Amino acid sequence: MMEPSPRPVPCMQPLRDLSLSAVVAGFVAVLVGFTSSAAIVFSAAQASGADQAQIASWMWALGLGMAATCIGLSLRYKVPVVTAWSTPGAAMLITAAAGLPLAEAIGAFVISAALTVALGFSGWLERALARLPASLAAGMLAGVLLRFGLNVFTSMQTHFVLVFAMLLSFLLARRWLPRYAVLVALAAGIAVAAAQGGLHLDRLQLAMAVPIWTTPQFSLAATIGVAIPLFVVTMASQNVPGIAILRAHGYRDTPASPLVGWTGVATLLLAPFGAFALSLAAITAAICMGEDAHEDPRKRYMAAVAAGVFYLFTGVFGATVAAAFAAFPQALVLAIAGIALLATIGNGLAGALHDPQEREPALITFLVTASGFTAFQIGSVFWGMVAGVLATAVLRWRKPRPAATDPAR
Repeated sequence: MMEPSPRPVPCMQPLRDLSLSAVVAGFVAVLVGFTSSAAIVFSAAQASGADQAQIASWMWALGLGMAATCIGLSLRYKVPVVTAWSTPGAAMLITAAAGLPLAEAIGAFVISAALTVALGFSGWLERALARLPASLAAGMLAGVLLRFGLNVFTSMQTHFVLVFAMLLSFLLARRWLPRYAVLVALAAGIAVAAAQGGLHLDRLQLAMAVPIWTTPQFSLAATIGVAIPLFVVTMASQNVPGIAILRAHGYRDTPASPLVGWTGVATLLLAPFGAFALSLAAITAAICMGEDAHEDPRKRYMAAVAAGVFYLFTGVFGATVAAAFAAFPQALVLAIAGIALLATIGNGLAGALHDPQEREPALITFLVTASGFTAFQIGSVFWGMVAGVLATAVLRWRKPRPAATDPAR
């Protein structure tokens, strides 16, 4: 995989680097991220005591935060930095925040964000990740994305015509229009879904979300029961894998500490409006880092910028955008995600298995990550890396040499 190199970028360079394939990649990333976990965020908001207006405010804050960090960080570092809300964090809130007053839950979000800022800008996380072998990062990447590739074919069992048409369109476009293969597959899916009556656009109503301020209140119970677990889960399940995936795609010179630190700053500023945890993305980031976003790795940052623009719309129009994304059949969403990630999955497997000396630890990382193993509310992405590091340490460990005997004795 070609490693991008830093370059000076004039003010008009982003417009020259913009391409239709990057815009499509950004849209697919937002489509996949939103449809796969928006319901979890809604449930987390309800469990925290938010009413309908406050839930819309949560979506406004999260959309604005993801837009600002995607656009700002991608333009600053000229690499595809995609951020997301913490889906594992939202899932945890459904039970952890139940029964807490909303103001105390907001206070917990503030504390969690402050911890993220402190860890991010300290540089400790970056120093730790610098020791992670590239093959383990590649194995983790392939393991994270494996189920999305499998979804293309498992969804054929119930929606054969739709998914097969998308896959065939993708392969044909790969032959003659490789830069627009994902766009062609998406267009084919929408056309087939419309012909089958699978699109549900009749109940859409345009309505803008209104931000609602909730003054944070702090309590020991919320700090121990919500803030610290939210910080740990988001860091282990989102930020660490997000950095590893960035490295696996060749963007090794981008400093990790400010990326994590600025997501914490955005969360800190927007937490009173409902932004519970912003973090680096992993799965959706891979969509914007693949070859389908742009053949030149140095221009793929515009895919993340495009994702930020789409996230801005999801925040401004809140529930309206949620309904629009929900209008797409689930099989279409699963298929386009898997199709968009095929090349990335292949590159991850190739990077994981390339070095024979690191092949077994990388394979263990891949298998644990792909297994879905969860412990202590932390997902398999983190444990895959732990297993890979442990396997590397065991296989590289050497017995101490026996002390030399004194021939004079």
